[in-house]
Amino acid sequence: MSLIEQAAKRLEQLRQAGVELPDEQGPLAVPAGEKKSPKPTPDVLKETAASPPTLQEKQKAESGSATSPASENHVSSSKRVDINLEAMAAAGLLVPQATRSELAGAFRVIKRPLIANAMGKGETPIANGNLIMITSAVQGEGKTSTAINLAISIAMELDSTVMLVDADVARPSVLNTLGLPPAPGLLDVVDKNSLDISGVLLRTNVEKLSILPSGTQHGRATELLASDAMVRLLEDMASRYSDRIIIFDSPPLLLTTEARTLATHMGQIVVVVQAENTPQAAVKQALAMIDACPVKMMMLNQARQAASDGYGYGYGYGYGYGHEK
Repeated sequence: MSLIEQAAKRLEQLRQAGVELPDEQGPLAVPAGEKKSPKPTPDVLKETAASPPTLQEKQKAESGSATSPASENHVSSSKRVDINLEAMAAAGLLVPQATRSELAGAFRVIKRPLIANAMGKGETPIANGNLIMITSAVQGEGKTSTAINLAISIAMELDSTVMLVDADVARPSVLNTLGLPPAPGLLDVVDKNSLDISGVLLRTNVEKLSILPSGTQHGRATELLASDAMVRLLEDMASRYSDRIIIFDSPPLLLTTEARTLATHMGQIVVVVQAENTPQAAVKQALAMIDACPVKMMMLNQARQAASDGYGYGYGYGYGYGHEK
């Protein structure tokens, strides 16, 4: 619509509102016997020529913003941190540059079914399929390094973004493993009964990867993870961005109650098992605790390599606990 058309439309609106306006020849139309009003001032002319508010402008005025406030806060409030990628590589972790490494190849195999389920491309739809919990039966199985490697591998995808959440609130280790200092995070947001994670979310120098720390230690961490506030937060995290996959580094299933509480909200769970170390009875007990989860996978960590002396970073995954021996 041209400026003239906008002005004409505005004039009609003013007429309908009972405002006296100039006629087409220029003089003001007034009742007989009354004096003519002075010519409109520049401010009046400017108001006359202004266009009426559009539907989008009305919606913006009503809501306070034309875009998602959470989206804007995510961009403006999130803190940026730099991960030392060289130190990660030296520690045996996956880095974006190592696209042809054996470790990168192994995680390509591992992530494919997880991504398919997360994006709704699996055989059947999975509720909260983009919420993936990495856990283990007992401590020392390598779940944190697995969670980090999986997050890095998914961040290398063209069509997915990743949030890595340190949900091991009793013994958080994601930030320490990546050489980053402690920071507020998950527990702080839940304790405030908030859905806004932008102030504690860490953007990283790995494109498409962000980190949500476990947050400030809390004496009632288990109750917080089981609270309605946590449920609302997880639902919001799962649905807010359609391309986001969220990886949770969880406590071991047999050592804490937090892991079992968190598991009830997950769409997929990966149980890390250290080769030739984890008792089979412990694995069975751990799997029984997460039986209600739609998708459960097992990943064999530090499996012996046929062409190698000793142990290496060998990975595999499966849908059960294998053949009993």
